[in-house]
Amino acid sequence: MHTNEDHIKLVNSLVETTIDSADGYAEAAKDAEGARFKDLFQKRAQERRTVASELQTEVRRLGGEPKDDGTILAAAHRAFVNLKDSLTKGDEAVVSEVEAGEDYIKSKYEKALKDTDVDPQTRAVIERAWASVKSGHDQMRDIKHMMKH
Repeated sequence: MHTNEDHIKLVNSLVETTIDSADGYAEAAKDAEGARFKDLFQKRAQERRTVASELQTEVRRLGGEPKDDGTILAAAHRAFVNLKDSLTKGDEAVVSEVEAGEDYIKSKYEKALKDTDVDPQTRAVIERAWASVKSGHDQMRDIKHMMKH
């Protein structure tokens, strides 16, 4: 049986990854050439900040201190940092880097959802966050595939 401390740690790791993702989208919005992608990335950044906020509320409910920033070490962040190197390649390269970050955050959430020993209320919060993450991941994957054709 997990302790509250385990639940707090699990949710806080998702908070950090989700903040990394929001920061990555904000960076991608700056780097994108087309208005379509700038707007899309800005909306996704805002959506991820909302998701992170909901996860932080859950950490507080569990009696923990929520993380309030991402982690520089996260693979998602590193993938987004690669955007700077991709600028010469245009929007296709930016979308590709965003999609790599999305693969990372998706795997983090999938791992959290496999944990069957999570408090039902905590699980509900993670599942709501997952719906947003999955939607973002699938959208970036689809855009990446469309750009290749």
